[in-house]
Amino acid sequence: MTEQAGKAFATLRSADLVNQVGESLVQAIVEGRLAPGQRLVEAELARQMGISRAPLREAARRLEQRGLLVAHPRRGFFVRELSLGEVDDLYAVRIMAESCAARLTAERAGRAGLDELARRIEEMRRLARAGKEAALVEADLQFHRALSVLSGNRRLLRLYDDMAIDVRMVIAMIDHLYDDPLVIAETHTPILEALEGGDPRIITEAVEYHIGVAWTEVRRFFAERPPGGSAREPAADSPAPAPARQS
Repeated sequence: MTEQAGKAFATLRSADLVNQVGESLVQAIVEGRLAPGQRLVEAELARQMGISRAPLREAARRLEQRGLLVAHPRRGFFVRELSLGEVDDLYAVRIMAESCAARLTAERAGRAGLDELARRIEEMRRLARAGKEAALVEADLQFHRALSVLSGNRRLLRLYDDMAIDVRMVIAMIDHLYDDPLVIAETHTPILEALEGGDPRIITEAVEYHIGVAWTEVRRFFAERPPGGSAREPAADSPAPAPARQS
């Protein structure tokens, strides 16, 4: 039995094959089908995708540069695992950056920008009701990215995009914060309400609370994880369904 047992990947056919392979691997990592610490079995993945190993290897190299994979000589590529220290650094910076982005959004986005955020929350509700949990995770991340976009500060946006790589890794590591995926959408409502009120202190508190809940859960996960154990064991027979998670 291989580490990527079952048909976890669709056959790929595209002129831009390397990028498509990369996005397929990223999606598998976010959904937990490729677990932190898991080795990529190139022959099996290439077979499932209906491609040669060359584009798969090139896509893996690009994901290594993005920080999603690590390469070990003569052993191949592995999904990156984050340490607790790295997670603490990540969430401390997230809180500062996203609080700043939210305050600027309240000043600069106007009604149109706030309406966009409201639509994003409604889209998360729709995805939660439809049971589309992988898409819900992505919509959650895009809500947070929108705060940086609407802030009008390009440096903050670049910082968020850089952090999003590690945020995706954290999402892959933890199981879930809420049993009901709809709650994920609703946790963003206080941020929108604070933005509409315009009080910088309340905006900061809303963002700090929202991200702090996830930070606390991730720290609990690390505390409960067996010493030296991987965040999640690879699926034995088929890819596990993606659980509900909050970024």
